[in-house]
Amino acid sequence: MAEHRLLFIKEGRACYISHLDLMRTFQRAFFRAGISIKHTEGFHPHAFISIALPLSLGYASRCELLEFTLLDGAPEEVPEKLNPVLPEGIRVLDCYTGGRPIKELAFVDYEVTLEYPEEKVISQAKAALEELLGRESVIVRKRSKKAKSGWTEVDIIPRIRSWAVERRPGALVLEGVLAAQNPGLNPELICAALQQEHSDCAPGFTRFLRREVLDGDGKAFR
Repeated sequence: MAEHRLLFIKEGRACYISHLDLMRTFQRAFFRAGISIKHTEGFHPHAFISIALPLSLGYASRCELLEFTLLDGAPEEVPEKLNPVLPEGIRVLDCYTGGRPIKELAFVDYEVTLEYPEEKVISQAKAALEELLGRESVIVRKRSKKAKSGWTEVDIIPRIRSWAVERRPGALVLEGVLAAQNPGLNPELICAALQQEHSDCAPGFTRFLRREVLDGDGKAFR
């Protein structure tokens, strides 16, 4: 079990670093910073690290968590050593000992920006999205490796704890607290539901920001 945890930001061009490449990035960064951490055993050892709730490609985040075990030095020194050797868009905010079990991570606070090329569509899209999220049930098809057909159906409404929709110039902003795991809800499925139920209100471009990870009481998870 990992003994230490990093809290870090992933934004800008770094959003397009895949999960596996992000793991490799941190492995190299620990080495370049001269930070000794626990490695796996065997002929080809690699840094023993894991990232909770891996982000989809293109997502930004202010609250990513990476687990590892520091062998030498103090945790509070880690951000100062790591940040100079990390790529643009990735910045460590904190490093601490321990932390709550990842299984207690219950919700994720997202900000989803739906951009529209025409202002006249936004009011219609806002009403459509609010109507959709106000329903008791919305079934969406999504790809599944476990299903024989390659698809499964998901009711997104029970996995949404709270939501609010705000109009801004050229866009709608959806703020939503969604289930994190067992099972979680990818905010892309909300956009898929809008496309499915109100195709004329589908956005031209969508941006996703993970603002915070929360426990079952809705408090910041660390």
